[in-house]
Amino acid sequence: MYQKIMVPLDGSELAECVLPHVEAFISQCQIRTIVFVRILEAITPAIAGEYAISMDDLESRESARKSEAKEYLQQIMNRFQTGTTNLEMEILIGRPADRLADYADNNNVDLILMATHGRSGVSRWVRGSVADRILRAASVPVLMIRAPGTATDKPV
Repeated sequence: MYQKIMVPLDGSELAECVLPHVEAFISQCQIRTIVFVRILEAITPAIAGEYAISMDDLESRESARKSEAKEYLQQIMNRFQTGTTNLEMEILIGRPADRLADYADNNNVDLILMATHGRSGVSRWVRGSVADRILRAASVPVLMIRAPGTATDKPV
């Protein structure tokens, strides 16, 4: 049913709670490709007081961040025995929800598999929810995995 699954990761343990589910998809389903995606927020030149960030410094920071993200995703990919499933990585720059939805639309992704804090009410409103924005923006199914130990909706 699903041929290409996108798995957004931000480097946190919470986001990695999806990895057992990735393993299940690999071992139980005939998934052709799993793409692990890391989003880096764009660094913009800023002036703080009289100190300006040079373009060289900006490019150096961007390069270091991309290298770190690539190393992280490679470590994640090394955890899996894949058989016939291809593992890929993508590093995207920009606003997470927008970039992930665009990537899914433009790259034949069949399913987005991601973690969520499971926040609700004021907490979700104040902090925002990347998972919720992806759910609303994506044109493909989104399977959200609630991280263990996160808030649940309980009647008062």
